[in-house]
Amino acid sequence: MQRVPTVSGTTNLVDILDRVLDKGLVIAGDIRISLANVELLTIRIRLLVCSVDKAEQIGLNWWKYDPNLTASLPESAGRRVPLPAPPPQAKAPPRGAQKARRRRAK
Repeated sequence: MQRVPTVSGTTNLVDILDRVLDKGLVIAGDIRISLANVELLTIRIRLLVCSVDKAEQIGLNWWKYDPNLTASLPESAGRRVPLPAPPPQAKAPPRGAQKARRRRAK
């Protein structure tokens, strides 16, 4: 009979989370649905779980340049750049003004 190795001591969720964020965790998988050798659906799943520091170490920093993430930051963050004011638009003539001008021109 073989003995199964056991870990002495207790590990709590904080220790596990700290280790995962420090080292990183990659989950990759593909789901394919086929019917009669005809592929109907393919789902590719790629998941990376790590801390921001670890992500920057491995060259991932897309969140710094994503306009959907940086545009909604509060102004106190110092990253928001004010947009220039739109140019003033000429007012459209009231309805019927062109017809009145045509009548006067005749």
